[in-house]
Amino acid sequence: MSFHKKLSEKLHPKDSLKTLLKSWQTQQQKIVFTNGCFDILHRGHVEYLSQARDLGDKLIIGLNTDESVKRLGKSPERPINSEETRAIILSALECVDAVVLFNEDTPYELIDFIKPSVLVKGSDYKAEDIVGYDIVSSYGGKVMTIQIVDGFSTTTLIEKMKK
Repeated sequence: MSFHKKLSEKLHPKDSLKTLLKSWQTQQQKIVFTNGCFDILHRGHVEYLSQARDLGDKLIIGLNTDESVKRLGKSPERPINSEETRAIILSALECVDAVVLFNEDTPYELIDFIKPSVLVKGSDYKAEDIVGYDIVSSYGGKVMTIQIVDGFSTTTLIEKMKK
């Protein structure tokens, strides 16, 4: 199978994700969901995503579109990499099973659509403050945080490159 075919099998609009979710649910796969910009992928991201995947059978990433990244107000230059580039890079990771773009300010609707067994964010969040906590908790799912790797952030990398 070609590299591009493998990647395209991981990138999903919401409608094709529905089919994939049904298949995984039929196989009783435990679905883990996380989200983010993942603008310049670094060691912290990779370790975080690998640990997230270890919490279940399948890892779905909700990826902010370029437009939603700009609305987050990180900086006028962000995102550095386009949503397509970020999605392709994430799809190349073995621990990632699916990537779906979302354009809303938060992944709330996407979480409600996916209904993951586990919702994960970095330890810079408190579980009860994570968007979607109410949804996942309502059906007995788990909301967890993963320790972030100190010294690795996209903002820090960008500042380092500017110097």
